[in-house]
Amino acid sequence: MPSPARKAALDVLRAVAQGRTAADALDRAAAPLRDERDRALLNELVLGSLRRRGWLDHVIVAMSERPLQKLQPAILDVLRLGAYQLLFLRVAQHAAVSESVELARAAEPRAAGFANAVLRRLQRDGPPAEPDPALDPVGWMSTAGSLPRWLAERWNARLGAPAALARARAGLEAAPTFLRLNPRVPDAAARLAAADVALEPTLVPDAFVARGGSLGRFMEQGVVYLQDAGSQLVARLVAAAGLWLDACAAPGGKALLMADAAAAGTRIVAAEASRARLALLTRLAARWGANGLLPVAADALRPPFRCLFDGILLDAPCSGLGTLARNPDIRWRSTPADPARHADRQRAMLESLAPLVRAGGQLVYATCSLEPEETHGVIDAFLEHHDSFTEADLPEWARDFAVGKRVELEPSRRAGDGFFAVVLRRTS
Repeated sequence: MPSPARKAALDVLRAVAQGRTAADALDRAAAPLRDERDRALLNELVLGSLRRRGWLDHVIVAMSERPLQKLQPAILDVLRLGAYQLLFLRVAQHAAVSESVELARAAEPRAAGFANAVLRRLQRDGPPAEPDPALDPVGWMSTAGSLPRWLAERWNARLGAPAALARARAGLEAAPTFLRLNPRVPDAAARLAAADVALEPTLVPDAFVARGGSLGRFMEQGVVYLQDAGSQLVARLVAAAGLWLDACAAPGGKALLMADAAAAGTRIVAAEASRARLALLTRLAARWGANGLLPVAADALRPPFRCLFDGILLDAPCSGLGTLARNPDIRWRSTPADPARHADRQRAMLESLAPLVRAGGQLVYATCSLEPEETHGVIDAFLEHHDSFTEADLPEWARDFAVGKRVELEPSRRAGDGFFAVVLRRTS
């Protein structure tokens, strides 16, 4: 019988294939697993096989001598999990093969022998040679680099081969665990240290990388909040006091940080169009003990507010292509049309929100994408048609991350998600 973690991993991959996000499917699958080792293996199997799926598929085709389209989807996911264990995990190889065969037998009894043959051949012969990245960068990125071919071609054309290869390699590495401490828990760092969690400071104020130990109970108790350093950086660009709007607030991490860092008397309106996500944000704020935070159901495309704000944060819905290490399923869900499609919506949101910024106020725009349509393209077009807004200087601490007056976090140069951000000021 397959181990609980391996069976759950196959269930997650099947759910991802049917349109669910990996993060959501993992949360559901991990809940029944009581052993922390099972939960850790589940996460590694799912996220690792999604990060490496392009290479795993290339290997499976070579071992099976069949095109992917000829393989049943469930058996293909079984083979991906088995191949990932053989190639990238320190697990007993006989267990990786035998448990994968049992998964195949449960999914489709007649395919068990085929799965056994493919994985035994891989165990015996090893994988085929990788394409030479210097001679065929797109070939390497779309196989060993595990990017869909359209994205490999896009990055190669836009960035040039060396930068594209570096970004692809960064997407193959597990994302660090970044967190921040609840300022209302004065002994938070001591509690983590007692649980063998080491904290390493980053260049973003009060953002840490956590290593070792287990964070689960500290998250549940509201002692720590897991949040990428780039996400924390964006929230810390909100530096002015007064009335602020976080226009697309869920899941709530930036709004919480804005409230925590705000000067006395500052209020944060945390707006979210989805009622379900707003409910999650409200529960998070209560657990965290955030003050000065007002969750509101509101759509950034049709903001219902009749007041002016001292500042607005638009962390715009985007392609998420800067987060491939943390959210590896995004690369397989995305299409070539996505950056332009998201850019249309981002421009519309800016147009809707800009009139709500008072004279002298700030409008902070951010995306967890580095695609030019969603970043410079959106801002350049906005500034061209809104001469009442200008780009503001970044705070001193943020200039290490700046390209001109705009923040660009490149995953190949700094661990963590790719982010773009700019602070605009309304002059009149």
